[in-house]
Amino acid sequence: MSKPAVGGQAVIEGVMMRSPRSLAVVCRRPNGSIVIKEDEWRPLWGNLRFLRLPIMRGGIVLLESLVNGLSALTFSANQQMVSETGPPPPRSLGARSAKQPEQSSSLELVGMIAVSLVFGLALFVGAPHLAAWGLGSMFGFDASSVTFHAVDGIIKLAILVGYMAAISLLPDVQRVFQYHGAEHKAIFTYELGHDLTVANARRMSRFHPRCGTSFLLIVIMVSVVLFSALLSIPIANSATVDHLLKIGIKIPLMFPVAGLSYELIRLAGKHCETSRLARTLSAPGMLLQKITTREPDDAQLEIALLSIRKTLWREQQPEASRVVLGDGSYEVFVSTDEIELPLVA
Repeated sequence: MSKPAVGGQAVIEGVMMRSPRSLAVVCRRPNGSIVIKEDEWRPLWGNLRFLRLPIMRGGIVLLESLVNGLSALTFSANQQMVSETGPPPPRSLGARSAKQPEQSSSLELVGMIAVSLVFGLALFVGAPHLAAWGLGSMFGFDASSVTFHAVDGIIKLAILVGYMAAISLLPDVQRVFQYHGAEHKAIFTYELGHDLTVANARRMSRFHPRCGTSFLLIVIMVSVVLFSALLSIPIANSATVDHLLKIGIKIPLMFPVAGLSYELIRLAGKHCETSRLARTLSAPGMLLQKITTREPDDAQLEIALLSIRKTLWREQQPEASRVVLGDGSYEVFVSTDEIELPLVA
């Protein structure tokens, strides 16, 4: 039988992992204690089977990733603010009995998602188009030419790489990038069927073909092709109106762009070991991961492995005995010696 697919994301001093039925966040508090939060995962598409179809599912998965990522980041950030004064954390809670001190409301999460989407669209749709418009006015190409959309894509790539390179200079972000590397190593250990131990994970690559970094690069490449094909004719006589309308059209077109990109990265990740074309498609993203990942230490690998082991814990439970929680609770442990989770996938 095929193993459940697992993907993840680095958070603040921790790692979030998601499998078909589980979403787990594991992080360390400043006093060294380990916090494990896990819930049953239910996809946004529910019983709407048409949303699982190729192309359609890419946009849904992207939205799910944004929701999961922001929620996990908020949780991990809150854990870094837990007071270290008072009695030490319990040796083992055994079951969930602690409550998150500052649980974000659904309204706050929706607000953060909305702000993130607006910022992302402005940075990677609006700003590059306007910059390409300015360059086109200077060098004699307009929005109906392939050159325009190629320049638009190059500007997007420059913004993405420049942003990643700039934030990688911050010490706190470097820590997150180490956990990003730990996440990849843990997933490789799982996918190759090794026991989920630090010794095994340490030998793995920190570069993974299905990384979100690679996805962003593929989104840029697909957008250049799609926009060149669909926006190659003037829409309005006025150049200003024409450009504003095309920016407006590009926003909903990002849904099929995300869908196509998702299918491409799935294929590339699946066939990366056997197909030269898949390796070529994955190569730019793997190269960019030299910026967005760092070699983790053993303590960070330990956290990433605990996160993937916690998702597998739920996957290995019989259907009738699976626990449904979703109440924001979590477990706290002093060390990994007290945590009993499966080491074998």
